[in-house]
Formats: sequence, structure tokens, C-alpha cells
Amino acid sequence: MKQDMIVILDLGNTENTTIARAIRALGVYSEIYPHDITKEELAALSNVKGIIINGGPNNIVDGEKIDVGPWVYEAGCPVLAVDHPQASCEKLDQWPQAEAELEAVLKAFVLEKCEAEKNWNMKNFVADQVELIRQQVGDKKVLLALSGGVDSSVVAALLIKAIGKQLVCVHVNHGLMRKGESESVIEVFQNQLDANLVYVDATDRFLSKLENVADPEQKRKIIGAEFIRVFEEEARKLEGIDFLGQGTIYPDIVESGTKTAKVVKSHHNVGGLPDDLQFELVEPVRQLFKDEVRACGLELGLPHDMVFRQPFPGPGLGVRCLGAITRQRLEAVRESDAILREEFAKAGLDKKVWQYFTIVPDFKSVGVKNNARSFEYPVILRAINTIDAMTASIEQIEWPILLKITDRILAEVENVNRVCYDISPKPCATIEWE
Repeated sequence: MKQDMIVILDLGNTENTTIARAIRALGVYSEIYPHDITKEELAALSNVKGIIINGGPNNIVDGEKIDVGPWVYEAGCPVLAVDHPQASCEKLDQWPQAEAELEAVLKAFVLEKCEAEKNWNMKNFVADQVELIRQQVGDKKVLLALSGGVDSSVVAALLIKAIGKQLVCVHVNHGLMRKGESESVIEVFQNQLDANLVYVDATDRFLSKLENVADPEQKRKIIGAEFIRVFEEEARKLEGIDFLGQGTIYPDIVESGTKTAKVVKSHHNVGGLPDDLQFELVEPVRQLFKDEVRACGLELGLPHDMVFRQPFPGPGLGVRCLGAITRQRLEAVRESDAILREEFAKAGLDKKVWQYFTIVPDFKSVGVKNNARSFEYPVILRAINTIDAMTASIEQIEWPILLKITDRILAEVENVNRVCYDISPKPCATIEWE
């Protein structure tokens, strides 16, 4: 069943995702598009019941004030302009700050003015995506990077539902996985779910490419590009591979930059792909926020533990071993992360905290170990809560738990003599350090 849709045109507003999520919370699907959407692109969208021109402070691009094309007002559906006085339609000076008032404004426009049907739900989304995947892929095969994280697992489940054995899952161990991660992926997907799984141990290959590379953007691009190279090599061993499945989600796209928003950081599944990419992309969850991806996983029948597994970035521990990666510091990140996860599970925090991990920077500090001076690395703990990964708050961990984690890390992890706790929210900080 095709869902009714409200189109949000980004004319420099900083709250595009907030509005999109609020509309979806009403049970109506919404998508964000650039202000310069063409007449043909707008006409190609199906079931558009209303358009919001979302003006704001970033409406100056390259020194000129941006605007929508005149065809927006001629689309045959209600149009609401926010913070855009020159618009020839219904206008609103700004969005209400209070959540209840915002909901009332959106209800009046979306449900009453546009008469949009409340048919946005995961059952309909899955049905639509299965149909779209079948139309796109046909009888060809899809290669999917299966890390075992939430995004790739949900994409795998969607693809399996749509095309079954035409999906070939590839798990690449790039040497930047968490402790026991690859073993877990093999057990769950190959042994329990009977997926077509190819395991590739490319640890030395990735670490060699990353040697002496300190810039985080360059590291992300190297890791992303190398991933694609590995998949291309695996595809050559198979027949009929024309598509590459990816777990791109909406926050990835937003943070990788738009016409009115600067790049926060490149994501390996949005930027940094090699020019000679031989695959057409299949990205069935690219318009979903993180909580919606989880809801989709539950709708598909994935195990609860898998759906609510802690998020893990595509570059893995590569963006948590700050600066140029060394095997020594990488091992410190891996071992300290395992201790943190173990202690959080014992304290019940694994069910309460959205994401938690450790970071090891590329500098040392003076300390005392075994009654002697030491000059070793610090470990930084991070624990945050969020709904959509666009903003995040800090988990206030009780001191006894923090002290126990600290004691274990200092006693059990080599080359470490200090533990710190990062209490910076997003914004101004991002969730990851790199």
C-alpha cells in the first residue's frame, strides 16, 4: 500500500528532521528534498498530499538568497511556507517551540488541510520496500556488507524477504571489529539464520592501508573505499552480481551535507566511494531514522537482541583509535570496550543506554604503575542516549559503576594508565570523536 506523503523542501531551516519526525509521528509519511527540486522530480513523487517550504537562517547559498521554483505552488496540493515571506501560499512566521503547539499546527495542515491518510506504519513500509526491491533487482543478485549491526541486519532481512537466495552476504573482518564480533556474526547469520554468508579476513590489508593516516576524514574514506574493493573482488568470484546493498539511514545523509547544511563528517556508505564502482546501490532504509530502523526489524521478525544491538560505526574501532591507528592502541580500545560492555550488562545499563564505547587517543600521560613511573595512554569512556542520532544526551552513571569499570581497565588493559569520562552532549560534540 502506497503511503500518503508530505514533502518538506529545505530552504535553510535547521529543524527539517524535527518536522519530518513530527509528521511521521502523526502517522503520515514525510520526506525532505532540496529547495531546487525540479518540476519533473516533484511530479515523479507519488501520493504527495502537501508541501512544506521550510525556510530558515541558512537560506543564503553562494551569496544569493535561495527560493523554490514556481512549479511548487502549482503542484495541485496545499502548500505551507515557514519563515519564507515571499511565498505565494499559506504562511507561518516560524515553527512553535512547544511540542504540543507544533503538533497542533501540523495536525491542522497535514490531517485537515491536506487530508492525508494516517497510513505510515512499518507493515506498509515493508510491503512497499519489498515491491520496490523486486522491481529494482529483478532476477539479479545483491551483494551486502553484513556487519551484524542493526542497519545491515535489517537490510539483510528486507532483502531476504524480497529476493531470498539472490542475496549474498559478505562479512569483512577489517581488524577494526569489537571483541568477539566476527565470531558472533558467523554464529547468528550462518549457523542460525542460514544466510548465504561469505567471510573475509582482511585485517592486514586494512591496517596496511591505514598506516600513518591520522586525518579522520581520510581514514573514513580509505575504509569505505577498501570495503567496496573487497566486495568487487568477491563479486568477481560470483555470477550475476549487479547490486550492492547498503544500510544507509537518514542521519547518515544529513551529516554528510546538503545544499544548506555543512558536512559534519563523511559516512562510508554515503561518501568516499571509488569512481569505478561497478554496482548499482540498493538502499531500502535510507529514509528511516534509527528508531524506525529498529521498528522495521521487529516487523520483519528479527530477534529482539539483534534489533536493539548497540550501534557500531562502519569504520568500526578505526574512529575510536584516534589519529594514526596502531595495533597497540587498537587492542587497548578493543579490550577496554569489552570491559565496558560487560560491566554495563551486569549493571543493567545495556538496556537503558543507547550507545556506549571507549576511545583511545594518540597521546600519552604520566602515571604510576607497579611503584614506577609510567607513560601510557588514557582510555575515554562515552555513554549517550538518543532517539534519532541527531541529538544526544549523556548517561549519568553512578560512581560505584564508573569506579569498577576504571579499576578493571587499569588492571586488565595493557599500555593504559588513565580513564576519563566524556560528558559532552550532541551538539556541540558528535556521538563519535572522529
